[in-house]
Amino acid sequence: MSPEKPPRSRSGPAAGVVGQVTRGTTNTNRLRRVDRWIARHPVLRRTDDPLVVDLGYGASGVTAFELEARLHRARPDVEVVGLEIDPARVARAEAQLADVRAGRTPFSPDAHVSFGRGGFEVPLPGTERRPAVIRAFNVLRQYDEGEVAAAWQRMSARLQPGGMLVEGTCDELGRVCTWIEVGADATPRSLTLSLRLAGLASPAIAAERLPKALIHRNVPGERVHAFLAALETEWVRAVAAAPFGAEQRWRTALEALAAAGWPVQGRSRWRLGEVTVPWEVVAPA
Repeated sequence: MSPEKPPRSRSGPAAGVVGQVTRGTTNTNRLRRVDRWIARHPVLRRTDDPLVVDLGYGASGVTAFELEARLHRARPDVEVVGLEIDPARVARAEAQLADVRAGRTPFSPDAHVSFGRGGFEVPLPGTERRPAVIRAFNVLRQYDEGEVAAAWQRMSARLQPGGMLVEGTCDELGRVCTWIEVGADATPRSLTLSLRLAGLASPAIAAERLPKALIHRNVPGERVHAFLAALETEWVRAVAAAPFGAEQRWRTALEALAAAGWPVQGRSRWRLGEVTVPWEVVAPA
């Protein structure tokens, strides 16, 4: 990846907006897995200013409302700002917000949510505040791999000291999710896989939804390929635990990975179909 190559820009009424309009696919509860992960993360729990940006929320503002509702349980003072490049999407989200304020939706009328126009430059008009967390999901899939580092740098530069960017991808129903935690210095820290265990045939399905920085690296000779292959091998070996349920099979597979020396993390969340590994385990060779 080349950090010098800037993301492609799309011109429009607002000067300085950086990025492209995404497909806009938005489904209720699609991002529940990553939302709950963020809610438990020390960055959100320890910050003095729990400002969170939902970057590229898509054709509907529902993901921003859901994010606020889930994070509110951990930080009642959380504030979520949804940003989109397309002015029509911003207008639609603001209309949805009016319905929320009027009590016509399942969301709290007092939800600390607002919307604005912006891209990778993460503008927060009229304020010098910086977000503790930026969630950019299903945003970079349409970009070239060589554009990822520059996008990370631009977004991370807007974070609070100690903040994080969560950049990832999921399927349309949110049953297969992967994301990378990136620090305020634009350095990737970890990769997390989060899979719906009920009915899971193979954890290799995560390969189809890897973030852009890794999806083309799932080939022999690359670290992410070796990790996914090892996970698949242990999943197959753990078939004897299948009668006790998918969760037990998943735990058995991850315990075997750990015993083999893989630095798998997030043990408390294994029951949810999650596993996290340090970035160096999967970083492009």
